[in-house]
Amino acid sequence: MVEESSFTEQGTSFLPPETSHQFVNLTLPFDVATERTFLAREFSTAPRQEPFSRDSSTPFSQPDSPSTCSLNLAGEGPLNHGISKDITQKLYVSHFLSTWNFRGFEFGAILFLATIYPGTLLPMSIYALVRAACAIVLAPTIGRYIDNGERLKVIRTSIVWQRGAVIASCLLFWIMHTQKESLPTWSMVILLSANILLACIEKLCSVMNTVSVERDWVIVIAAEQESALRQMNSQMRRIDLFCKLLSPLVIALLNGFSTRAAILVTLSINSVSMVVEYALIARVYKAVPSLAHHRAPPSAEGEETPNRQQTSSVTTIVARELMSFVENFEIYTSQEAFLPSLSLSISYLTVLSFAGQMVTYLLAMGYTSTYVGLIRIFSTACEMSATWLAPWLMSKIGPIRSGIWFLSFQMICLGIAVITFWTAQVPIWAASALVGGTMLSRIGLWGFDLSTQVIIQEEVDLQHRGAFSTTEAALQNFFELCAYGSTVAFPRPSDFKYPATLSIFAVYIASALYAKFVRDRRGHLFHTSKCMQPRGKGRGIYRQIRETLG
Repeated sequence: MVEESSFTEQGTSFLPPETSHQFVNLTLPFDVATERTFLAREFSTAPRQEPFSRDSSTPFSQPDSPSTCSLNLAGEGPLNHGISKDITQKLYVSHFLSTWNFRGFEFGAILFLATIYPGTLLPMSIYALVRAACAIVLAPTIGRYIDNGERLKVIRTSIVWQRGAVIASCLLFWIMHTQKESLPTWSMVILLSANILLACIEKLCSVMNTVSVERDWVIVIAAEQESALRQMNSQMRRIDLFCKLLSPLVIALLNGFSTRAAILVTLSINSVSMVVEYALIARVYKAVPSLAHHRAPPSAEGEETPNRQQTSSVTTIVARELMSFVENFEIYTSQEAFLPSLSLSISYLTVLSFAGQMVTYLLAMGYTSTYVGLIRIFSTACEMSATWLAPWLMSKIGPIRSGIWFLSFQMICLGIAVITFWTAQVPIWAASALVGGTMLSRIGLWGFDLSTQVIIQEEVDLQHRGAFSTTEAALQNFFELCAYGSTVAFPRPSDFKYPATLSIFAVYIASALYAKFVRDRRGHLFHTSKCMQPRGKGRGIYRQIRETLG
């Protein structure tokens, strides 16, 4: 359940969940791009304690040091864990900046392309599909680098390359926007291709950063304190949700005022953030000595790889990457957390997420952009509530049972919504039923995400965290591409019921897989015997009757 190195650690879901570069009405400021990106999250707790001693081998205060709760970014509850307040604050700020920039640029790039190429979704679609496919193909390489690399070097590499890619991309967007009338077509194609390449780099570095921080750093910092781990996880998820709502909205409002201003602001924020993130993550690393411990010794094969790659042909390298993916997939399926992780990945095959496809459908049904924006706010509020509800429920019944509860709630909400969607005679009522059910289902989805993440943290082998997480990310991107394909196959708003039905089927398949995991682990799904036990004084009478009769 818990892996240990020279310093005790606990071993994690990717974000949640949903990268949405989907087919979207790009002129609307409220169409916030969504992505349940890899996720690790829980209550941010920063107890007040004695100053951290640099001679100590752990980031924890003395057992008898007083502690109180504090608020960080999205808020906290009262806790009594010994994790340094200074450490958690720096980690949360770094994660906030990383997530804010990722969400903002992801949505901003779509808006910039819509402005540069008005009247067509083709450039945006190619941009999104290649970006997602790149994350699938190169996930094994990212996983190996995370598993074998020094923690600080991995994070710094992700920060520098991700921010650098965004800065370069903004410069290209500026040229494309200001010179589009004078540049020949072939020049615009080259610039678009370069932007797609930079988008792939940004996406891969985002995956690297998220997996490293949420699946590794958080676990090491929390050490053996399971409740602290859950609270840190929930706070990280809360930061994700906050940035998912506001960062794209800010970029959309800026773009509505001036596309050039939006590009310049995106460029400036990423330039400043790179320095701040770089410094904060280095301080966290120095404050937690256990982060410097190697997770696993590099294999002989891994040591030979750089030299081999220099002399290998492209075909050999591709074959090696495919073999690496197969090996990582075998590792993925061999872990105890395989079925929960697969269930979560399958849930990415959905158009019921207030992302591009669903927003486009709602607009076609008569919803205004203002109403869509309000719907997104309420949906995010439901998701946010799950970051408080999930830790509370897990503390009562454990992550395995809470996962089946949240997943069942999601199934019920979406099932009722889709049935009403098919049977309602008035299109606007059908759309409204779908909106209500989808909105409530987000509580179940994110609660299941948090529960699954805790299971993954506790079950995945220490030396396989990177391989497991990046394989999971590849599956999530694959199912996301399948969701894109469903709206390509049924592009008309009147046919939206077919992708919606496919989405509910995916949820039910995920539920069946997770139910198998629960039954295999616990031997049952429900505590029928306990439900049948009498309560209170009747228990003694019941016992006497049984003794008398038998």
